[in-house]
Amino acid sequence: MIQGFLFDLDGTLIDSMPCHHDAWVARHARRGLSVDADAFFAATAGRSNDEILADLFPAATPAERIAMADEKERLYREAAATRLALVAGAAEFVEASRAAGVKLAVCTASTPENMALAFSRFPIREWVQTVVSPADGLRGKPHPDLFLEAARRLGLAPERCIVFEDAPLGIEAARRAGMNAVALTTTLPAASFAGYPNLIASASDFRPLEPLALMKEDHHA
Repeated sequence: MIQGFLFDLDGTLIDSMPCHHDAWVARHARRGLSVDADAFFAATAGRSNDEILADLFPAATPAERIAMADEKERLYREAAATRLALVAGAAEFVEASRAAGVKLAVCTASTPENMALAFSRFPIREWVQTVVSPADGLRGKPHPDLFLEAARRLGLAPERCIVFEDAPLGIEAARRAGMNAVALTTTLPAASFAGYPNLIASASDFRPLEPLALMKEDHHA
């Protein structure tokens, strides 16, 4: 039986991706750069800022990448301070999961400052047993590190966990970790997740999802 649910944060528990979208577009515009927003988010959702910026600006020094990331995240927090919301059904799904005895974790590429903003607005930190991020010295998605570390902290085998993600890179990270996954189509359409053998469900938000059904179904059969 499934014993752990591992949640991405941005675009999964919180409806933050429009704010991130606007921040990246604004950051590019400030430097006279254009960006294909849809392609950019399909390729980068779930990755850390440093990984994204290292690909975009390979000649930049680590200090320059930190400055660029700080600028983008300031723009994000300005928008998120008033616009951030929970994904529909998230609170009710978490409450039902906790009542069923499921262990919960957040596994996110978000920065500590952005996590603090989300946790100050919503009781997410109290919902879960642990929060895992690249700030712990782990690689971002599609590497499996965040999910494997969460399972370790929860005392669970990877196959006893289900991952909830809004990004293909997150679904791939779950696959590499030996975990099944549920796709939230808050950021990208369902077609973006086609072909992942570990994908067991997709939904526009948490309202159609039932923790007990996900826990008991033998997805590996």
